[in-house]
Amino acid sequence: MTPSAEIICVGTELLLGDILNGNAQFLAQQLAALGIPHYYQTVVGDNPQRLQRAIATACQRSRILLFTGGLGPTPDDLTTETIAQFFDVPLVEHPAVIADIEQKFAQRGRTMVPSNRKQALLPAGAAILTNRVGTAPGMIWQPVPELLLMTFPGVPSEMRTMWAEVAVPYLRDHGWSRQTIVSQTLKFWGISESALAERVADYLASSDPTVAPYANRGSVKLRVSACGATAAEALVKIEPMVAQIRDRVGPDCYGLDEDTLPIVVGRSLQDRGETLAVAESCTGGGLGQLLTAVAGSSAYFLGGIIAYDNRIKTALLGVSAETLDRFGAVSHETAKEMAIGARERLGSTWAISITGVAGPGGGSEAKPVGLVYAGIAGPGGVTTHEMRLGIQRDREWIRHVSACTALDFLRRRWL
Repeated sequence: MTPSAEIICVGTELLLGDILNGNAQFLAQQLAALGIPHYYQTVVGDNPQRLQRAIATACQRSRILLFTGGLGPTPDDLTTETIAQFFDVPLVEHPAVIADIEQKFAQRGRTMVPSNRKQALLPAGAAILTNRVGTAPGMIWQPVPELLLMTFPGVPSEMRTMWAEVAVPYLRDHGWSRQTIVSQTLKFWGISESALAERVADYLASSDPTVAPYANRGSVKLRVSACGATAAEALVKIEPMVAQIRDRVGPDCYGLDEDTLPIVVGRSLQDRGETLAVAESCTGGGLGQLLTAVAGSSAYFLGGIIAYDNRIKTALLGVSAETLDRFGAVSHETAKEMAIGARERLGSTWAISITGVAGPGGGSEAKPVGLVYAGIAGPGGVTTHEMRLGIQRDREWIRHVSACTALDFLRRRWL
């Protein structure tokens, strides 16, 4: 049976929420890729007594303990010292580590201060987990049989490099990783998590591969995972199920793994040899930002007009004053004229417009917060779409979901 791992992240700044704990997320993903079960994560402050209690608990339920943080030269960096005290083992200074730190300081035109010598102390019997990027090495240590400890700095770039260059080969070469878990993630837009779960209920009951739904900022995802001796063996299990789910759900599935709506729409535009422009009101350039975040988007995205004020809608997009007076800025009619104006003035094949009430104020009984209209103008004419995103949502959520939903309208126009 494959031994399970536990992640212990050390740092009061994590408990206070000053720093997002991205290290735990990264290590969890990496453990899954190695096929190492992982059932627990702990965050503990810079306190030796509480850290010792966390170690004691982890040793009772896990065989691989991965520590991040607390390896620096300052007095509150107590991880290595506390681990040594827990196992009642003395610390030993490693001259090779001191020489490495001195060299790195010299390369920066600086002199190593005495406090950095602390980073060269490891428990007797522990091996150095090399840190090529920074000055704080980690350790690889088996203080007792069937228990492996690895420590990493809290700095994400250093931790990730050490993990890839040293930890992963060690885990594979020493038999701690005996299988591989491979996952593919199906991505959906325009369907709720509960509705999707009902449509694929039989797949959610599968044990190998497993299928798990989750939602985030308007998007719904299904993660399909399988175990195998190799990645290729796991993929043989995954790929047929992924194809079956896509076939069953149909156009609500827009992509796989790293796909995003801007990427998928951009890919289609490029394949079709067509271009896109945007006209934005309530999203304030958010749609353009999503599109231009994709490398190479200049091949199909021409630009946009942020027409927040009605005078700009009229002067730059050609929305008629009569339309604004009669129907208002938040309406099918205004969205239609904004899309037409953007397409004509920027000379694009397609244009998307967005106008709405993002909140938290500005809504009314007739036009509440979360009411948004999108227009899609193209060779076949103009279509408009109404979104009612809800008054309970915050401003940024409404703006983001409006922009993504508008892209999804364009994607579905081509289906």
